[in-house]
Amino acid sequence: MELWYTEKQTANYGITAKIKESLHTETSEFQDIAMIDTLEWGRMLVLDGCVMTTDRDEFVYHEMISHVALSAHKNPQRVLVVGGGDGGVIREVIKHPSVTHAVLAEIDGRVIDVSKKYLPAIACALDDPRVSVRVIDGIAHVNESEGQYDVIIVDSTDPIGPAVGLFARDFYEAIHRALRPDGIVVAQTESPFFNGELISRVYGDFSSLFTHTHLYLASIPTYPSGLWSFTIGSKQYDPKMIADPARANSLETKYYTPDLHAAAFALPRFAKELIAK
Repeated sequence: MELWYTEKQTANYGITAKIKESLHTETSEFQDIAMIDTLEWGRMLVLDGCVMTTDRDEFVYHEMISHVALSAHKNPQRVLVVGGGDGGVIREVIKHPSVTHAVLAEIDGRVIDVSKKYLPAIACALDDPRVSVRVIDGIAHVNESEGQYDVIIVDSTDPIGPAVGLFARDFYEAIHRALRPDGIVVAQTESPFFNGELISRVYGDFSSLFTHTHLYLASIPTYPSGLWSFTIGSKQYDPKMIADPARANSLETKYYTPDLHAAAFALPRFAKELIAK
């Protein structure tokens, strides 16, 4: 008997993968958590029926949400990751030698526990001495952290359930206050094919708050449509520019490069139109 997992990415479209083994399922205080082993993508973390990360393509998302902002900042020392309980973003953040303190604010501690057990290559940096793992509401933490961070990375799940507040304007206003005078924020903003309205709204909110706001893209096969967007806002530095090319070039990555940093901001016309309204 064959077993397949299907994620309905819209009411009329989904992706499917053949399952080798179901490793873990539970319902936490906040969401349904599943870890499955697929033949095509390896281990796959699924939250509330949505694919969060897989062994095979996780590096794209984690590198692109991290290194663009960190490479654009002249001297990132204190970094906050909101969400991201699998630990992949933290792993990328501490590749930057200037980072002295990285805080993970994850509301669901069970995501951290399950990821440590089943995704050790992704969660490998959560015990690093520079990392502080806090099982807390990221929104509340941001509201209590005025002027504390150089870079804030919003590694949210899809805009449903506990992640809804991470796409709200008042949260972005709180992030602006939590950033230092030259701070940068980046958030994942879903698929330009399926979530154009969300991208337009978030881009508009960022643009009203930050000196520089840009949309950039990456190709992530297991995410809806395979094309994913990130919205970045900066108080001072132009995120399109790399502050220290030598630092960016020395990063051990599989997707991100200095050349790709620049290229990611070159948008297809239909994506440009989403942020031109």
